[in-house]
Amino acid sequence: MAKTLIFLGPPGAGKGTQAQRLVEEKGFVQLSTGDILREAVKKGTELGKKAKEYMEAGKLVPDDLIIAIIEEKLKELEGKDIILDGFPRTIPQAEALDRMLPAVGRTLDKVILFDLSDEEILRRLTGRRVDPKTGKVYHIEFNPPPEGVEVIQREDDREEVIRKRLEVYHQQTAPLIEYYRNQNKLFVVDASKSPDEVYKEILSVI
Repeated sequence: MAKTLIFLGPPGAGKGTQAQRLVEEKGFVQLSTGDILREAVKKGTELGKKAKEYMEAGKLVPDDLIIAIIEEKLKELEGKDIILDGFPRTIPQAEALDRMLPAVGRTLDKVILFDLSDEEILRRLTGRRVDPKTGKVYHIEFNPPPEGVEVIQREDDREEVIRKRLEVYHQQTAPLIEYYRNQNKLFVVDASKSPDEVYKEILSVI
């Protein structure tokens, strides 16, 4: 049976990097809610049209609609190993996902929690700089820009913005940790290690 994984963790913990590697090396499909919603809107499906109304009004797309759109997507991906990234974000979404997966012939295999302290996240994200000409991303500590390259800090990499995102994460998403721990599905990886070490840890879990 195809694998179904969930990546949980705060912004900046490296979920996207590791998901990309599983996509390239192991043939997984990475599903982020934002991408799925945008794709449904672009295709103009019935569900996509409904989602578009909410998005254009600047409202959050309701859980039942998100679940229906994800269900539609999973039917297309029958037999493929998938990673859900950025979903579920809340307990009601997790409960809805539990009900939906059997309908598409799947079970949830593992939930991988990327464990990283708030301070380390701030260090990673506030240090990011972008070259506005090329879009290349640097880091003042880990990967400084070459001399003569002028870089800027993006709005969403400012400390106060990141603190706000972390606050939302802890309020909404942290309860999911207990939810999946109680289902014996939760596996914790130390996201402060090097990307290669984190990847090895993930492979040993899945």
